[in-house]
Parts: sequence; C-alpha cells; structure tokens
Amino acid sequence: MEGVCRVPTGERQGSPPVTLPRGRRNRGAARAVCTNTVPGGDPLNPLLHPQLVNPPFGDPGVLVEVRFERRCLLLDLGDLAPVPPRLLLRTTHGFVSHTHMDHFAGFDRLLRVCLGREKALHLFGPPGFVDRVAGKFAAYTWNLAPGYAADFVVTATAVEGDGTALTAEFHSRRRFAREADRTVQLNGGLLVAEDTLAVRAVSLDHGIPSLAFRIEEPAHVNVFRDGLDRLGLAVGPWLRDLKRAVFRADNDDAPIEAPGRDGGTVVLPLGQLKAEALSVTAGQAIAYVVDAAFTPENAARIVDLARGVDLLFIESPFRAADAETAAARRHLTTEQAGRLGAAAGARRVVPFHFSPRYLGQEEEMRREVEIAFRAAEPLGFSFDAV
Repeated sequence: MEGVCRVPTGERQGSPPVTLPRGRRNRGAARAVCTNTVPGGDPLNPLLHPQLVNPPFGDPGVLVEVRFERRCLLLDLGDLAPVPPRLLLRTTHGFVSHTHMDHFAGFDRLLRVCLGREKALHLFGPPGFVDRVAGKFAAYTWNLAPGYAADFVVTATAVEGDGTALTAEFHSRRRFAREADRTVQLNGGLLVAEDTLAVRAVSLDHGIPSLAFRIEEPAHVNVFRDGLDRLGLAVGPWLRDLKRAVFRADNDDAPIEAPGRDGGTVVLPLGQLKAEALSVTAGQAIAYVVDAAFTPENAARIVDLARGVDLLFIESPFRAADAETAAARRHLTTEQAGRLGAAAGARRVVPFHFSPRYLGQEEEMRREVEIAFRAAEPLGFSFDAV
C-alpha cells in the first residue's frame, strides 16, 4: 500500500507529491502519501511543495517550500537535522503547535544556522510561546552577538485563546533581549495574509492548547510554458511579479516587463499575458494537525480547518484497538485520523507521528487510516452539540 488517497471531482489545483530531504534517516517515509497527476496543471510547478521532515516514527514536522519565492515555512520545530542548512536559511516563518520537546527542540538548530545572517524569522505558537522563546535565548551567552555585522531578528507571536496574539521581538544586535511587546487582534485565527498565501490556526485540546494550521493560496495562477514560447518570453523571476499583479487584480492595461527568449526586454499588457499564457484556478491548501484528543470540539475544529484541503498531514500515534490509551493521552488513533480526513473532504491524507510502540507495524497503521478514510463513516457525535 502506497499511503492513503482520495481524489474527488473538482477543479482544485493539485498538490505536488510529498518528497523527503536526502539522507538515510528518511528511508521508508516516502510512502506517506500516494500521488496523482492532475491534467492541465501548472507546467512551471505549484507554489507549495510540502515534505515531511522525518519518518513517521520520528519527530513530527513539515517543511513547505514556497517555489518562485525561494523561501520555506516550517510546521513544528522538532528534530530538524534532516533539513539542509540552505533550506533553514530560506525559512521565513515557523508555526509551532506546542512546546513539547519533539515539537520545539529544533529551535536551537534553526537559531544556530541563522545566527550572523541579516534575516527576519517569524515564529508562532500557543499561549506562553513568547516566554518559551525568551527562555531559549536566555539559555545562552550573547556577549559576542552585538559584534556581528548582520542583525538576525526573531519575532515571536503567542496565539491566545481570546482571539488576540501577544508579539515580541528579539534582535541579535541587542543580545536577543525581549522588546517591543504588543497585543494584536486576530481575525478568525489568521496569522499570515499575503498576496500569494495565507496561514490560519485553530487551538485544539491536548491537555494543553495545541495549534493546528492551514496554509492556503487564495488562488493559483497557472503559467503555461507553450504560451510563453508563443509570446517569445523566457521563464524567470519576473513570473512572481506577474502572478502578484493578477492577485492584486491590476488593470488589464498594466504594462508588464519580461525578458525576451532571445534577449532584451519585452513589454506586454497584463491582459494579453492572462489571455495567452495564464489561467487562474483554486489555490492549494494544506492542513497540519498534531497532538489532539478525539473530542467533539476538537473534531469540529479539525474538520473546519481541513475542509477541502489538497493535503492533510494528521497525527496517527495509536492503532484503532488502543483507543482508550489514545484518549488517556489526548491523541488520535489511526481510525479517528482517517475519519476526520474523510469528514473534512481532504483529497489526500498523510498519517504520521506514529508511536514507537508500533515499530514494525507501519503498514498496518497506514491500512487502518486508509480503511477509515475510504469508508467515510460518521464520526459518532454531532457537531451541533458543540
């Protein structure tokens, strides 16, 4: 069995296959999801390329490469050893579900790689997260940090339970002292809102608050290479600005400068480019759910967050037969994960965060998720009561 797959009808832009960073540590994890080919997709690749950081029995985490922007997002900061430094250096945002060690211990590696660089890093986490980040910085001696030419700036944001967030900054030039504390209002859990993507969070019960995340393109601009060829245009970074002009709904008469395939610069109106080389489809959507009890309130929030996503990364620590143990530890079972994915209408599900007690039973765990996912049985309680 090559993972769990559901491909319903519809026009949503397909997510790329889940791949893994190079390295022997990741062997055996590439079967975390099946792949499907979406005809008519973007020949220049989708924007979001998610990949599991570790095998399913390792620390949970997903790296999302944002193509054409040469940057990355990280979902959880557990063991980051498999992530190449070049990708850590491209990371602009990190989203931490909660600060148990297997979800946050990798902060030190990220910090060490980025130190001495002119770089801004935005981190988000649950209530108390700013204090946890401050504690990380306080564990080290920073007498040499002000001497670095570059200023590495970390902005930490704690998502509170009342619809607000507490934010603070830490600058290497000032020895990572906590400063600029402020409270901001969140709109429906929206953490990041950009032209090309948005990130939203919901809080789940794990005995402590544990955040789940959804990363989504507002829309996906497909660029067709044959259209560019007909217009005599070369592929390049200018396509990023072209897509942003579409997202902004710029006037069709707006002039767009592009490199000619044979050299020089070509100026064409946006409307012509849209008509001859572009199409707009529904954007990609990815959801990430870890460390959550199977309760009516959690289930309702997970289903709402993951509704219609292309790819749902969802924890499956315990086998279906061990539901009582899972409930006591406020985790999901394989069966519950599959049912939640089905209820959300996710196109594909990636089960991960398996308990080490099941080493050697990976295929059985995947099969339990798949059976529940395909059966699409009711969850066993009504969301109306939540």
